[in-house]
Amino acid sequence: VRLREREDAFAAALAGAAEAGAGTIYHVGRFDVIECALVLEPEEPLAGARRAVFAGMNALAETIAAECPPERTVRFGYPARLIFDEGLVGGGRLGWPQGTADTDVPDWLVFGFMVRTEGFQELGFVLDPAMTTLEEAGFRDIDPAAFVARFCRHLMVEIDEWLGEGFKGVANRYLARLPKGEAEGLRGIDGNG
Repeated sequence: VRLREREDAFAAALAGAAEAGAGTIYHVGRFDVIECALVLEPEEPLAGARRAVFAGMNALAETIAAECPPERTVRFGYPARLIFDEGLVGGGRLGWPQGTADTDVPDWLVFGFMVRTEGFQELGFVLDPAMTTLEEAGFRDIDPAAFVARFCRHLMVEIDEWLGEGFKGVANRYLARLPKGEAEGLRGIDGNG
């Protein structure tokens, strides 16, 4: 579902998830941000299904890492901030039907993300030094629709592994991108995220 520039993909996905069904992608066409939300239909209670945010973040990181030079770093700020080349470039979020208890299997989940692609440097505006855009980090000719398609392919790999082999691989990939200072002691993701 392609949305207009002023619309919010995450809000539209939350509003339409019950009718749209699994695999429906909401995408906003903007020049400065890639904004996308994807409807999922989990098969486990909400407490465990919320771990989908980690699968989504892994897919988002892999989408960027596949296109960037190898010396660049793609990592996370817990739970869903995306750090590229030491600058905050975007993040993800997860939504589900209001009133769903942790023990209930939700009818749907929505994973949404935003990634800043371009800034306003040519107009004299500069982002906070702790933030960046893909353009500032060296990406050129970013095609938002192709980016979303690559993200969806990476997410399918994450979900396929989760369903076939368990959550451990998804968790390990997420934790590998989380700086050591973000989690002291034993590092892991428990059954409820």
